[in-house]
Amino acid sequence: MLSTFVPFMLFAFVACITPGPTNILVLSNSARYGFKATLPIILGACAGAAGIVLLVGCGVGQSLVQLPRVQTVMQWVGVAWLSYLAWRIFSAPPHVMEEQTTHKRLGLLGAASLQLINPKSWMMALAVVSVFVGDGTEQQKQVLYLSLIFFLISLPCLSTWALLGVASGRALASARVIVGFNRCMGIVLLGSTWLGALT
Repeated sequence: MLSTFVPFMLFAFVACITPGPTNILVLSNSARYGFKATLPIILGACAGAAGIVLLVGCGVGQSLVQLPRVQTVMQWVGVAWLSYLAWRIFSAPPHVMEEQTTHKRLGLLGAASLQLINPKSWMMALAVVSVFVGDGTEQQKQVLYLSLIFFLISLPCLSTWALLGVASGRALASARVIVGFNRCMGIVLLGSTWLGALT
């Protein structure tokens, strides 16, 4: 079992720490609202991704392989939502740095839902289950362990991105710099979304 978990832990670390739309959202939100306000996004994204591994391990994700149209619909719904979030970040006014803002933020459920409509998350989970889960009576227990390990590894990875955001947020001293940062993050999120969709 340990021989399976160690390579999986390395895989999970690389999958979670490398830049992607979720990491960019965490970075942007923590820079604007702080670490504490970004925790629901981190928990939602981690729980969503770990939940997908669990669902795929139970056989739910097979429809994505058998029904490519479902995969395509999910992909474009995900692209549309991320594009909308990118626009919100790009057009955010500088005063959203304040703690008591009425600006609606992406929360726990939103971040978890983002994973659920991302076909790449499902494909990653399918790869995880096919590579790291064996056959036999221990299969369900292995899937449960892998889901838990993925959750526990993704938490510090996304928290690292949040801390980077907090550090960059402290450097955003003027309204002009804040607007520039928001626009930069919006463009990066949009670019990573569409690059992922078209590759």
